[in-house]
Parts: sequence; structure tokens; C-alpha cells
Amino acid sequence: MNEYTNKFYYFCTQFLLTVNSRIFAVKNNNEIMKIIRKTAEISAEIQLLKAAGKTIGFVPTMGALHDGHKALVKRCVAENDVCIVSVFVNPTQFNNVADLEKYPRNLERDAEMLQNVGCKLIFSPKADEIYAANELTAQFEFDFNGLDAVMEGKFRPGHFNGVVQIVSKFFQLVQPDNAYFGEKDFQQLAIIHHMVRALNFDVNIIDCPIVREPSGLAMSSRNERLTAEQRKNAVEISKVLFESRNFATQMNPNELILWVVDEINKVPGLEVEYYEIVNSYTLQSVDSWSGFAVGCIAVFCGEVRLIDNVRYNS
Repeated sequence: MNEYTNKFYYFCTQFLLTVNSRIFAVKNNNEIMKIIRKTAEISAEIQLLKAAGKTIGFVPTMGALHDGHKALVKRCVAENDVCIVSVFVNPTQFNNVADLEKYPRNLERDAEMLQNVGCKLIFSPKADEIYAANELTAQFEFDFNGLDAVMEGKFRPGHFNGVVQIVSKFFQLVQPDNAYFGEKDFQQLAIIHHMVRALNFDVNIIDCPIVREPSGLAMSSRNERLTAEQRKNAVEISKVLFESRNFATQMNPNELILWVVDEINKVPGLEVEYYEIVNSYTLQSVDSWSGFAVGCIAVFCGEVRLIDNVRYNS
């Protein structure tokens, strides 16, 4: 492929990503990747794939993609005939309007990243394509069996209602054989597993390890909002969590929680919102090291809220 052909494809890509048509096709390296906006079109596409006997892998995202998302997509591409990625900033899982407005959006950049790792289809609808007006104002009801009452649930009321609401909608539309979620959002992952069992979805949930920057900082779309100084300070979150594993035989969980919170709060610009050590299945706090435990944390770095977790005795 010569230089002029490459330029032609580049300009076509930029045009197709910005025009207001229903289905976009992005061509690069002789491969076609579709970007679909409408639920009717995604449903029709899924019917064709199912009729052809294709296995469908699905990675739900809110865009602002980074190498953590890339790892999910690469695995999805490797393990399925077709990889579908949703890029949708879901309004119902934000309990802070300002946070929703600040969430980074760049579909052109996201599409380029996904094309480069083998994604075949992006589903990127607008909110009114997914939700009726009354759904945006009424809280989605679901029996979480207590999984939403701790950690993130205490500080972000209604957040997981929105997560289950959108993921269940996407599962109904995409009908994936396998769906891929990162372990950085540990509580969310536990809730997704519960949702699949409760709603009898025929899909395998694939847990994927946290992807970290070379410094150890857990990759997150929110990292884009950190200044250079804040990013340097934020690295201390993972450093303290990793170090805490060395003390698990010397301290009980409650003592270790106090140590972690104190160490992180010593770092300029960092303030722990919560740190809890919980059973990795029930998400209930533990007071001894029997069973599998995970430490989950939320920390404010300036105005940016970061989450991370670390496993103990597993």
C-alpha cells in the first residue's frame, strides 16, 4: 500500500467518523471495521453473525481507551471469531453530573486504537437510542444481594444500578458468547457475575487482570486528568498496596487497613475515601485471613478519584 493510498484511507476514516450516518465503515490495512450507531443495525448485524455460526466476543467500554482496554480487546480478538466493542458514556451510572460532563470522549482516537488491535465492530449509540426518557429519570431496580451496599456503593449511590442497566441492555442486543471485564473494577466485576446468574444470561464472563503503567499505577481513563505532579503522587497508591501484602502475616485486616490509609494519606495531594479488605466473593469485610481476600481502595488525587485493589492470600 503506497503513501497516497494510506492518506486516502486516513481522510476517509476521519470523514466517516464525523458524518451523521447510521453505519460507518473504517478501512485500514485492507480490513473493514464497522461503527454502528443504531440498535436496529446492531441487531441485524448480530443475526447475520449468529446465522453464520460466528462466536462473538464483547468488550463494553465508556471510551477514552487506554492500554488496559487494549489488553481486553486483544484477548477478545484472540478468543472469538468477531470482537465487538461498545463505546458509550452511560449517563445512568454517574451520580455526579459534573463527573459525567468531564468524562473524556474521543471516538476517532478510540476507533484507531481498536482498528489496530483487530476489532471488527464498534457499537457507539447516543443515549436516546438506548434509553427511553423515563429510564433516564427513574432508578433501575435490581436485587444485588447486598453486593452494592459496600465500598463504591456507599459513596456512589445508584452507580451499580446504572451499570447493571446498561450491561444487561448490551447483552440483550449483542448476545455475546464471551464478555471481557477488567479486575480493576473489582466490585463491578463481582456484580456482573451476579447479574449473569440472576438474569440467566447465556454468556461467559472473562475476568482480566489489572493492567498497570510501568510505575505501577493502575491504568484508567481518569489518569488523563492528572497533572505530571499528581501522576507522580498517584503512583504511591499501588506502592503502598503492594507493600501491604508483606504485613498480612503480622497484622489482622483491620490493623492493615489503618496502616494503608495512614501511609497513603501522608502523600501530598492524596486522600483516601475508603480502603476495605473484603471476601473476594461476598464483598463483606473480613476480620481474619481465612479464605480469599481483596483490598479495595478509592483515593482522591486532587479532584480525580482513582480506584485500585490488591489480592491477599490468593
